[in-house]
Amino acid sequence: MTAVSTADTTDRKPVPWGRIALHVGCLAALLVVLYPLVWLLASSLKPANEVITSLNLLPSHLEWSNYKTALDGVNDVSIWRLLSNSLLIAGGAVIGNVISCSLAAYAFARLRFRFRGPLFAFMIATIMLPHHAVLIPQYIIFNQLGLVNTYWPLILPKFLATEAFFVFLIVQFMRGLPRELEEAARIDGCGPFRSFFLIVLPLTRPALITTAIFTFIWTWNDFFTQLIYLFDPDKFTLTLALSSFVDSSSQSAFGPMFAMSVIALLPIVLFFLAFQRFLVEGMASSGLKG
Repeated sequence: MTAVSTADTTDRKPVPWGRIALHVGCLAALLVVLYPLVWLLASSLKPANEVITSLNLLPSHLEWSNYKTALDGVNDVSIWRLLSNSLLIAGGAVIGNVISCSLAAYAFARLRFRFRGPLFAFMIATIMLPHHAVLIPQYIIFNQLGLVNTYWPLILPKFLATEAFFVFLIVQFMRGLPRELEEAARIDGCGPFRSFFLIVLPLTRPALITTAIFTFIWTWNDFFTQLIYLFDPDKFTLTLALSSFVDSSSQSAFGPMFAMSVIALLPIVLFFLAFQRFLVEGMASSGLKG
């Protein structure tokens, strides 16, 4: 009996307290990160007198009229018009960044031309330039062109490869592609543009999808730039419409504002979930090469 008991004690595995503590810590961090989202969802269903005054997370009763008010829109503009405006700007920005940044990245990564190194370094340096530093000169230019209160100031710069971060991201990815593919295409008679569109561009799909995801999220959530250029309520986006719940009347409608915030989050969540695996693949491939 003593020998058997000793063997059973020896075969028992120690309790992995370190792993358990790690999982508990990760769950606690997850709760902290998700709490603002849970609070937003709960506040979107709270009555008006509980949004600010009550400290309880859950509402006393579900106020579905907040979502009805949000779906009605603001300033006589329906939420579907606001949603289409946001999708138009975000979609145009995605198309512009993907096209222009991929072309600029191909030039820096695969072509040989004079002053390529200094120009690439100058482009990287623009990442440290605050957006607000160039906003006033851009506004003056677009104002002289008569494009203020239109969507062009929000979309047109994206077609000029002004986002140096995405150019650098795609350059790092393209530098990892084998040059033998382009050399074989050159032997078959392909020029730089055909090599780019037929060979390099399809292989750069992870980096392009990463660029598209970040561009969509940043453009969708952009408030300050849209506030500067858009004056007409018919041209407002969902982001600008959220401020109307606070400014349009003396009594702030926080319940409908939070309800519209939840609605505004849905396209971002769906877009991210649809391309999540490409995002991870693109960041892993682009950030560790070259």
